[in-house]
Amino acid sequence: MTKRPMLLACLIPALTFALAGCGGTQNAGVESIHQPVVTKTDHVLALDAPGGRLAVGEPQRLAGWLAGLHVGYGDRIAIDDAADADTRDAVAAMIAGYGLLLADGGPAIAAATPNDTVRVVVSRATARVPGCNDWSRDSSVDYAQNTSSFYGCSVNGNLAAMVANPRDLIRGASGDGLNDPAAVFKAIDSYRKAAPGGGGGQTVKSESAGGK
Repeated sequence: MTKRPMLLACLIPALTFALAGCGGTQNAGVESIHQPVVTKTDHVLALDAPGGRLAVGEPQRLAGWLAGLHVGYGDRIAIDDAADADTRDAVAAMIAGYGLLLADGGPAIAAATPNDTVRVVVSRATARVPGCNDWSRDSSVDYAQNTSSFYGCSVNGNLAAMVANPRDLIRGASGDGLNDPAAVFKAIDSYRKAAPGGGGGQTVKSESAGGK
């Protein structure tokens, strides 16, 4: 065998390992490139409301539409224009059965609302991690020290699935004051610092059978 074929025979395995390390998703850092992405979708239903009241059969149509969408926690329901008070009350009563409140303002809709018509908008946010599961990189030698192509898919995928309101992944959830740690600590601290009752321990009075 000549020197040239021998040199090629030695280089082929090295090139194979080098090219194997270059394939697939590359992530040289410790922060995963697979991050949750929140997408918002607006579902719109137009209802006939002549004279400021829902027409006959429209409440049933609204109820079926809400049931079909499986509305629940995290959904934001609004009326896209300043509807009559009776119409707003009817819609609010309908969605109250799902444990939701009617939002003050709805998203911007390009088309104008026709007369004697009210549009109910359900805004829903969903979270997912695009690109997962990513098995584009194998377990071969990687001299660039990239993390696995699947790195972050499991943790961030579970995070996107577990958060009840996907909007909280963007801005977080504002506190309602009911679970304020400072208020809880104040009550516990007052209890601990309070002097024991009885001024020296409580005395248990023993009474005889005669009540004396």
